[in-house]
This record gives sequence, structure tokens and C-alpha cells, in this order.
Amino acid sequence: MRNFLSGLNEQQQKAVLHTDGPIMIVAGAGSGKTKVLTTRIAQLMESGVESFRILALTFTNKAAKEMKERVEQLLGNNEARNLYIGTFHSVFARILRGEAYRLGYENNFTIYDAEDAKSVVKTIVNELALDDKLYKPSVVYNRISAAKNALMGPQEYRNDYQIQQEDLRSNRPAIATIFEAYSRRCFKNGAMDFDDLLFNMYRLLKLYPEALLKYQTKFRYILIDEYQDTNPAQYEIIKLLGAQHENVCVVGDDAQSIYSFRGATIQNILQFQKDYEGVTTIKLEQNYRSTQTILAAANEIIKNNKGQIPKELWTENITGEKINLVQTSTDNEEGKFVADMIREQKLRNHYINKDFAILYRTNAQSRAFEECLRRSGITYIIYGGMSFYQRKEIKDFIAYLRVIVNPKDEEALKRIINYPTRGIGKTSVDRAVLAANENNITMWEVLLRANEFGYKAGGLNAIETFVVTIKSFKSMLEKQNAYEVASHVGRQTNIIKELFNDKSTEGLARYENIQELLNSIKEWIETPMDEEGGEVGDKSLSTYLQQITLLTDIVEKDPNADAVKLMTIHAAKGLEFECVFVAGLEEMLFPNALSINTREELEEERRLFYVSITRAKKQLWLSYANTRYRFGNLIQNDPSRFIDELPKNLLQQNQTKQTQENKWSNRRSGKSDYEYSNESNAAKSPIRTSTLITPITKTKEHIPSVNFKPSDTSGLQTGQKVEHQKFGFGEVTKLEGSAHNPIATICFEQNGEKKIMLNYAKLSIVE
Repeated sequence: MRNFLSGLNEQQQKAVLHTDGPIMIVAGAGSGKTKVLTTRIAQLMESGVESFRILALTFTNKAAKEMKERVEQLLGNNEARNLYIGTFHSVFARILRGEAYRLGYENNFTIYDAEDAKSVVKTIVNELALDDKLYKPSVVYNRISAAKNALMGPQEYRNDYQIQQEDLRSNRPAIATIFEAYSRRCFKNGAMDFDDLLFNMYRLLKLYPEALLKYQTKFRYILIDEYQDTNPAQYEIIKLLGAQHENVCVVGDDAQSIYSFRGATIQNILQFQKDYEGVTTIKLEQNYRSTQTILAAANEIIKNNKGQIPKELWTENITGEKINLVQTSTDNEEGKFVADMIREQKLRNHYINKDFAILYRTNAQSRAFEECLRRSGITYIIYGGMSFYQRKEIKDFIAYLRVIVNPKDEEALKRIINYPTRGIGKTSVDRAVLAANENNITMWEVLLRANEFGYKAGGLNAIETFVVTIKSFKSMLEKQNAYEVASHVGRQTNIIKELFNDKSTEGLARYENIQELLNSIKEWIETPMDEEGGEVGDKSLSTYLQQITLLTDIVEKDPNADAVKLMTIHAAKGLEFECVFVAGLEEMLFPNALSINTREELEEERRLFYVSITRAKKQLWLSYANTRYRFGNLIQNDPSRFIDELPKNLLQQNQTKQTQENKWSNRRSGKSDYEYSNESNAAKSPIRTSTLITPITKTKEHIPSVNFKPSDTSGLQTGQKVEHQKFGFGEVTKLEGSAHNPIATICFEQNGEKKIMLNYAKLSIVE
């Protein structure tokens, strides 16, 4: 017999050699779970188990492919050919093809993806004459999807009192009716959506005993990867399939259960030992990925959760460097810090771009990092998502701004002419494009003269209303700045309102992205200096669009290319990098404001932080910003509660040496990116990370005067002498910024010239 155990540690060997009976393998981050799973499959087959008797289920096609390839490397292609390895959906679709007749389907049934399903929902909403703004396809589809993943069909949905009350409170009482019609339509069309593949697999096993017995007998050994991510439907199917032999092997980590928004429940793994008698539990606690310091931090963080399977990760790797905790004044400065640090680490430690990952809680946070990386000439890709400026809602909104500035912009015009829906359909748009081409005029001119081009009453009225709307926006350009115009567009077109009313996960993300775009415009108009330190007087919409042109011209990158990876923490699960930046560690952002209402929600946020930490192999930076624009306002932030849970002896707090400071000053004419000061944080002895090129000024200590008392600075004048609690005595040399966000340039006797946000600073006027 072949020996597959070489290279496995003691616990891994136990997991591989255990064959019969239920087993739970609690696999900590970086503990080699994929190696254990594949070796276990090879060992079963080596001991005489036929390949078609083994069922291995994963959550992603990538994981399934990797698992199958590793088994083939161990056994050879011929032996692994008949293995049932795949995602829940792919394996169940394969089974349902052969059993469809039992459920009344043809075996060539169509599988609808999410867009197909939403299209069917949209059709039904129109047929029922319901308000499509209230019953948005994405909202209704997500509601139906959640129900089916909880094994709830249309009738159960209608009969559930709590659910009906929720729909009434959201003013959508007809969702049950839509659900019924949707199910009938899919069945009539011979189609199943992704959720039906689980729902109908459960129905097959539950309603047809002969089918249940067939697959219980067929699959003698069942292995499930990432068991902590299973939802109720997947859980019940596994229980049914494994009931005869109970050779069920689940592999997972409760500390990495982060997908409750998709219907996953951590209780499935926490309760596994109660579901089967005589469960063998094996913990894989040796980590092969991270340094001892990073693991120590992860262990301390997760100990704060009550709902968990206790374990202690350890490693034989080196102790490693301390974790860098970085405080910046703004989110833009956070982006600059990260870009500068990546450049320095590449020079100092010979890293390449793909050694770095920037992780954040929400997609909207990518903007600041994208801009700073691009300006620094650092190649990057958005992993598991797309560039901030390439997201549909951002492109749609910017298209409005482009049309306002230049109505001749046909591509932008076509993008927004019927967004939000206003009754100008594809036929009307095609007619306008054709007329423009035939008459050698712009599409906009066709719309201005729509009555000359054969449009009927309904379409004509819609076009004329649209033209008036754009003209009204255009009239604002000379009198109002970019932010005032953009925010007005968002309100008047109802774009912001529609996205706000969409409470689905996708809708919330789109709403946050639009708010982030508005925040970036607001910050741009209130920033007194451009990137080269010169004056910026023109804050018009035209100048703003010109400024972001290069940022929106993102070239698609090869996922395997040498590029820094930007991604949400959810997308980072299962990945690892030499160096990791975890950004935005602020209360109400991480943990997220929507996820702190219950202990269970907060614990999932903490598990998300645990996942982010354990992606790092050698170096880890944690950063937060004192201020961040949200909903058009500059918001003061408190550091995340998770920072307080980190052992202080594991954190690095260094300051830049004077020689390094001088080197930067020579390069930037004395201007520092991080000199925008925030008084409320000055008293906290801000944490700064030592770098060769990071522009952070070392502050000379100042003890405030005994009678120090903050003054009203609304009437502050140039030439006045002031005292600052941290920077000491100085003279006001310049006042700028907006009335809502005034900024003073002050030359301090001991700390040089600094820019101070007067809304936050506490200054005492001396004379």
C-alpha cells in the first residue's frame, strides 16, 4: 500500500486515518485542511473504498478543482475519475438531472442564474401591476432566495406569520403572491434557479424514500469542506444522505464563520457533536502560515467570543515583527500611508506587488486606496470585485455629471436617459441614435427637437421631461460647486432614494458606494491644496471630472499578474499574503454599524477581524482614520473596539527620525501630507509608524499653559498669536477652506508650519 502520511503532523494523520463513523475536523486558519481532506480521500480509496462511494462537497468551484487535482496527483487520473467532488450546487444539479422526472421536470431543465431569476421576477411584478419601485426585482429575489435556503416554499412562506408581518412593515405584502407566481413560472419554463438546486434536492430526498435510499446507499462516505458556512438546506440534506452509514466528515473552523448574510449559520458546526453519537473531534491547531506574533493576536481576539469551539493556534514559524497600528487624520491619508508603505517595503525587503493585500470592511473603502496606488504607479487589481469607478452605480452617476457638463457625450447620455426608469425605452433610444446619424447632429439635439422626429405622445412627454431636467442641472454649473451639483442630481433623480430603499445586501453596497462618491467630491472641493502643493481655486464640476479621468481609466489586469490585491475581508477568506493591511478599524465601520445589535452579530464581526488578521504571513498593518467623510459630512471616528482587545505588547508604535523627516521635507518643499491635525486626537498621543518615506512629523512636546482655555475661532485673523495644546505657540499666517470647514495655516515656534482644521482644533488666542 502507498503511504500518504509523510509530511503530515500527528493530528493531521489522525484525521486521515479515521475512517468509519462521524468525525469533525476543526481546522484552524493555515492548518492545512485541504491537504488533510485530499489525503483522507486518497487513503479511503487506497483502503478499498470505490471512488463513486465518496461524496466531497465544497463551496467554490476553485476549491473543488484544487481538491480533485490534488487527489489525482496522489492516485492518478484513472482512479479519481468517478469521484463525486464539486460544489453543493454542481453535485446536486448532476443528481437532479437523473431524478428530475420524480419532481415533474424534464432532465434537460434550464438553470437560471441570478440575473435570469430577477428578470422573471420583474416580469411577474409588471403582470401583477405592482409598483416596480417598491417591488424591486433584487429585493424580491433576495427574499425568495432566503426563504428557499431555509427550506420554505411559497405556501410555507405565506403561512408564516412572522414573515408576513415583516413584509407588511416593509410595505411589500404581495411578495408571497410573487413567490407563488415565480415558482409556477419557473416550473412551466422547465427551469430551476440556484436555490432550487438545494430546495429540490431536499424535496427529492424527503418526498421519495426510494431516491433517499438510493443515494444513502451510493454515498458511503461524505466529506464537507467549510462546514461552518452551510445553511439550513445544506445541513438537512447532509443529515438525510448520511443517516444510513453516518460516515460524515465535516471540516471547518467556527472562528471563520462570516457568511450569515448568505444564510449560513454557525450553529451547524457548533451543534455537530449533538447530531451524531460517538463523534470524533480532531483539532488542527498547528499553523503553517503566520508568525507567532500574528497568531498570538488572533488567539487573543477570538477568545472574546462566547459561541465557539475552544482552540489555540500555534506555530513553529519565527516570532516575527510586531503588528503595526497606524493612526491617520483622514481616510485619504490612510490611502497615502498604505501606498507609501508598500513602496518602502518593496525597496527594503525586496517584496513584489502581489505580496501585498489591502483588506477593508466595505467595497466603498477601495476608492482612497485606488487613487493613491495609481498616483504612486503601483499596479493593483480588485479581487472578487471591480474597481470603485467601474461599478455600475458609480458609472451611472458619473454619466449624469458628464452629460450635465457636456450634453454631446452620447455614451453617457445613452447610459442615463432611462435611469432611473422614466418611460424612454430602447426603441426610443435607438430612434434617437439613428436620427442623429442620418442628420449628422448629436443625439442631444435630436432630444431637444424630439417633436420633429416622430415620437408619439407618451415617449415625447418623457423625453421633454428628461431634457428639462438636464437643463435645470446644467443651469447650476456656474453658480454652484461640484458637490452641490452632484448631491442635487442624486436627490432630484431619486437615485439615492431608490438605492436607500433597496435593503438587500447588494442594494446597501450600491448605496454606500454612491455616498462614498459624494464624499470624495465633498472632500475634493474642501481640500485647499492639490497634490503638488499649489492653489486650487476652481471647484467646478468640469474640473472634478477632468481630475478623475485617469482614475476611471482602469485597465483590466490579469488576476495572476504582479499586482497588489484590494478586496473586502469576506472575499479574502481562504487566501494568504506576505504582507496585509487591514484598513478602516473604526467604530461603526468595523465593527459595522448594522452588525452590532446583538451578541451574535458582534461576534461575527469579531470573527471577520480574526479572518483578516490570519491572512498575513509575515507582516501586518492595522489602520484607522480620525475623520472620514460619510453622507457628505466629515465624521469624527473612534478607534474600533477590536483594537482594545489586542495585547499591547504585540503592537508597534514608532516615530520617524529627524533625518528621515528632513529627507521628506526636501522632497516636498516642507509640506507634509499628514499635517492636517485633529485636536481631539492630539491628546491621545497618536500612534505613528516609522518609515523611510512616510510623511509623518515628529512633534516636539508642549505642556499647555496653566490657564489654557479654548477660544472661539470663528473670528480668527491672520497675524494673531495662538496656543495649541500639542504644538505650542504660533502665529496664524493664512486662512482658507470653506465657511463650513475653515483651515488655518499656523507657523509654530517649535513645530514649524501646520494646517489646522478649526472645526476640531482647540486653540487659545493669545493676542
